[in-house]
Amino acid sequence: MDLISWQFLGGDLLSPISTIMLIVVAGFTSMISAAFGAGGGLMLLVIMASILPMSVVIPVHGLVQLGSNANRFLFTFKHIDGAMFVYFSLGGVIGALVASTIVTSIPLELMKIVVAAFVLYLLWGVTPKLRETSKLWRVLAGLWTTFISMFVGASGPLVGSCLYVNNYNKLKFTATFSSCMTVQHTLKAILYGAVGFAFWQWLPLVMLMILSGALGTWLGLKLLHRISSDKFKKIFRLVLSVLSLQLAWQGIMAFSI
Repeated sequence: MDLISWQFLGGDLLSPISTIMLIVVAGFTSMISAAFGAGGGLMLLVIMASILPMSVVIPVHGLVQLGSNANRFLFTFKHIDGAMFVYFSLGGVIGALVASTIVTSIPLELMKIVVAAFVLYLLWGVTPKLRETSKLWRVLAGLWTTFISMFVGASGPLVGSCLYVNNYNKLKFTATFSSCMTVQHTLKAILYGAVGFAFWQWLPLVMLMILSGALGTWLGLKLLHRISSDKFKKIFRLVLSVLSLQLAWQGIMAFSI
């Protein structure tokens, strides 16, 4: 593949090796999410943040995750909790509007530290087990998780904790979760497009990452019953913690220079 083709995929920010790595990692992390229920989006976020500038990571990661969640939503939409979807979406719109007032004023290197801290909290902290299922709570859940997502990317575990209290069966949870995440990532794409992010420059790479993710999802479902989930999750959490600490170190060193 010639230089012009590589630039078409990743502009001047990615080498051929980095481009191939992102495509492969997109498939691998989708396989993880399919096989173990979650975690792939977080790993993809951390790896992307180690390769690309933070001004690119959040919107591009959002587009890739939009494709992944939209695909699952299309296959399961008949099982969606309509009320949760509507009120969560309403809160999401409000959260995105609030985020739009400050999204361009946050130092990019600070975002690396925020992302790292966020991931470490999700891995080792106590995820709040909220018991409110009122309409107001559902709106607030959409608002604050969408607001956070605009800056740290992978808010899936937080959204999942908001849905968990509803005691959904597996199919209803998957349908409602994927629909809420699709809305959230759509709002993110609109917000970053409105503030001037050139999505078109990254669409070829995003499409290849989504296709790789589809293959990874298929493989993950095949592996679902063949791998010890408990053992893998311990290793996964350790590896992701190391990656997050390395990312935080990058941000801290940038401020010390």
